[in-house]
Order: sequence, then C-alpha cells, then structure tokens
Amino acid sequence: MSARRRPAGRSGDGDRTLPVVGALVGVGLLTALLRWLAAHRWVVLLLVLAALGAAAAFAWQRQARARADRERTSRLRMALTGPGGLDSLAPDAFEFAVRDLLRRDGCRAEKVGRSNDQSVDVLADDPLGRRWALQCKHKQDPLRGKPVPVGVLYSLLGTYQRVHRAQVPVVVTNGRFSRKSVEWGRQQGVLLVDREVLADWASSGRPLWELLPRIPAPRSGRGSGSGR
Repeated sequence: MSARRRPAGRSGDGDRTLPVVGALVGVGLLTALLRWLAAHRWVVLLLVLAALGAAAAFAWQRQARARADRERTSRLRMALTGPGGLDSLAPDAFEFAVRDLLRRDGCRAEKVGRSNDQSVDVLADDPLGRRWALQCKHKQDPLRGKPVPVGVLYSLLGTYQRVHRAQVPVVVTNGRFSRKSVEWGRQQGVLLVDREVLADWASSGRPLWELLPRIPAPRSGRGSGSGR
C-alpha cells in the first residue's frame, strides 16, 4: 500500500507573507513620518538646533577639562618621602608618576611598561622633537638597598633606538646607581636620574632636560642640546 500524501498546507506561505507585510507597514510609517516632518519643518529645525547645541556643549566641556588637566599638571610637585611620596609608591605607580612629571614638562608621554616591554617603561616626546625612552627602577629601600646594576643600562641601550626609535635613553630610580653603572652610562650616553636628581626634578617644576648633562640635540635642530 502506497503512503498517503498529506495535503499541502498554507503555513509556509504565511511565514513568507509576514516579513513582507512588516516591511510594507514600516515603509508606510516612514512615509507618513516624512510627510509630517515636511509639513512641520520647524520641528526639524528645533531638532537640528538641539543636536548642534548638545555637540557644542560637549566640545566646550571637553576643552574645559583639558585646560583644567593642563593647569593641574603644570603645577604638579612631588616629594620623595612622606605619605604619597615617591618612595611609598608601588613600581607600577612609580612609572605613572614619571609619566606625569614628563607631561608637566610639556611632553607627550605614555606609560608602556608591562611584560615584554623591551626594557622601556615610559616613552615621551619633548617639545623640541626628541623622543625619550625611560626605564624606571623603584626601590623599596632606596637608601640601604642594592644600587641599580649596569645590566639595566645594557638592556636599555640595546632597545631604545632599534625598538622604540628614541634618541634619549634614561634610567630613573628613587635609589642609587652602582659605580659601574655611572661609569658605563657616562661612556655610552645613557642618562641616569638618581635620588638626588629625581628629588630636584619632582619638587622644583624644572624640566628634566635642564637637570641632565649631554642631552642630544633635537631632531629639528631647534634649541640647544646641552643640559647643565
């Protein structure tokens, strides 16, 4: 006995009809809205003016916040010791503090330190066009702890130009450098910011390039390349 065929139903046609009906309704509503707006153009004008006013207010608030940030940054002063001083910071926060001091000096500076950071924690472009690559070494016991070893300088010297395209290699610490680090840094042009220089930089408001010797000349050739 052959299988009895089921009569063709109409459910498939209904499924195809619903999207078409929905689209027609949507087109009809959109057409009615456009006709209403054409007859009430003042509503469109009010909406445009409101959007322009909101955009202008947003831009003004953004500029005001940027001005306030610049003014606050320009007044930035930091101490080494005491509550909130540089000695009390965690290593990551110390890197952010160095970034903020560079921004105070007028640099475009970003913290880039993380795992596999290629020996650089902060990158900065100063107002004269020089790019700075800074390695930060925070010491929990800056006075009696171990000095920054020369290996830190070796690592920075190997990456600051090739990887980061920087001109000015700097190691910053709230502690001190080993004698070999000082000698090797002088020979190779790696600038060292020890505890004394850091205290002066953070508290005086003077830019870092006024406190360091042998700063490379700007790429643009503007200004003097010498420090103190």
